[in-house]
Amino acid sequence: MSTSKQQRPKARLPRGFRDRTAAEIAAERKALDTIRNVYQSYGFEPLETPAFEFTDALGKFLPDVDRPNEGVFSLRDDDEQWLSLRYDLTAPLARYVAENFQNLPKPFRRYQVGQVWRNEKPGPGRYREFTQFDADTVGSNSPAADAELLMMVCDALEAVGLKRGEYVVKINNRKLLDGMLESIGVSAEDRERRGIVLRAVDKMDRLGTRGVQALLGEGRKDESGDFTKGAGLTPDQVMRVIHFLTLPPFNEQAEDIGSSDDLIREVQFPDGKIKRPITNSAILTSVMGLATSSLYVQGLAELNKIIELVAAAGFGTRRIMVDPSIIRGLDYYTGPVFEAQLTFPVKNEDGEEVVFGSVAGGGRYDDLVARFTGQQVPATGISIGVSRLLTALRSRGLTGDLEPLIVVLSLDDASRAFATARELRNADFRAEAYVGTKKFGDQLKYADKRGAALAIIEGGDEIANRQVTIKNLAAGAEMAKAIESRAEYLGARQAQVTIARAQLVEEVRRLLGAGDGHC
Repeated sequence: MSTSKQQRPKARLPRGFRDRTAAEIAAERKALDTIRNVYQSYGFEPLETPAFEFTDALGKFLPDVDRPNEGVFSLRDDDEQWLSLRYDLTAPLARYVAENFQNLPKPFRRYQVGQVWRNEKPGPGRYREFTQFDADTVGSNSPAADAELLMMVCDALEAVGLKRGEYVVKINNRKLLDGMLESIGVSAEDRERRGIVLRAVDKMDRLGTRGVQALLGEGRKDESGDFTKGAGLTPDQVMRVIHFLTLPPFNEQAEDIGSSDDLIREVQFPDGKIKRPITNSAILTSVMGLATSSLYVQGLAELNKIIELVAAAGFGTRRIMVDPSIIRGLDYYTGPVFEAQLTFPVKNEDGEEVVFGSVAGGGRYDDLVARFTGQQVPATGISIGVSRLLTALRSRGLTGDLEPLIVVLSLDDASRAFATARELRNADFRAEAYVGTKKFGDQLKYADKRGAALAIIEGGDEIANRQVTIKNLAAGAEMAKAIESRAEYLGARQAQVTIARAQLVEEVRRLLGAGDGHC
């Protein structure tokens, strides 16, 4: 006789992944359908690409190692080709455009919603699998394409229930940052130093001005005592970078604008707290030497045009504003960049109130398709982080619920229960017939545990009298708050009604307050 124990797998989730309940799925479905309707109203059409792509198609996420599993989840196909789960929805779009370029309308406009996977260290609120909702315009270098995305994401955020003032879409242009670095002598050819500077700049939100200053200079020691070598910039160079990063939003105070060149406000610089009047044009010289940078001038002109377009369409600066601190995708974006931020506070896991922050981001990426074709194809896009948006909507009580459920108890006649459930479904209600044990108590407990709004009872007495009993479980749940005995709650006559069988649909409609046949 074998004494070896049967090996059973342990029921557990992989780190960074999660199960989702019916309520969470319903909330996501409602939000996605709402955003989808907005995007389609702008003329964007859907596209689906597979979860797997050839690993080399993902570009910068492919590390120089034998097994490409850093940043992406990968496997080797039977033909020895490496495949990876998509890291985002933009790289698959670039592959699709390159593969079908000749047959696509120019510009090509698509939206896509789907799961993406990242082989990264998970943390609180940071998952390895999550949903993104993207919209992109490929084949246009016009600032109008960027402006349209900004307006569309504003409409989408309001469509899901957010009010004006609860969000703002901030825009910047990577050419401003590149021009600023060029003006202080950090050229694109000095790749090592430039990389250190860009990584430091990207940590502005987390480390603040002093932390970034240290990384731009000699370096910084963190709380653990580890030292990170800095970029070695001179104090003057460091201050120029900090000046640039701490400029306030250019058009923060104006609601109706024709050109951002006309906007004037005071800026407080960190060195000596000097205040001075400033306009967008004056910014060219306020951060010493920027007027000589063609990149900076070009970037500013693009921003001005975008602001003019959104202002003419009625999107004032309470919704869209220029903010030099928006950087995003240092190795990715080539021009305008944008970020949709929520302005209201929420409580974090420690119960502390924090500003929610970004729920969407994007920008112009003119080099991605060129990886496949060698030909530069202008493109711009924006991506909504669905999980973060849903968390924000939940904090505002704006998530959708499943339609009320009706459970038809089967008692001794399952076929009758199926027929009744079908009748209710034909009237646009969500109904199921119970298929478990025949015990009446078990059936009621099931309906209660399922969170059903109503339970339909057709026992022998009801059938003989051509009647039906409807137990209002939602009303009963409210009564239960004031009733100590569970048995007393289940037997409460006020929470149920017996009616003529022919009046079933009409009475269900009345009880659910569903109007003319819709839940």
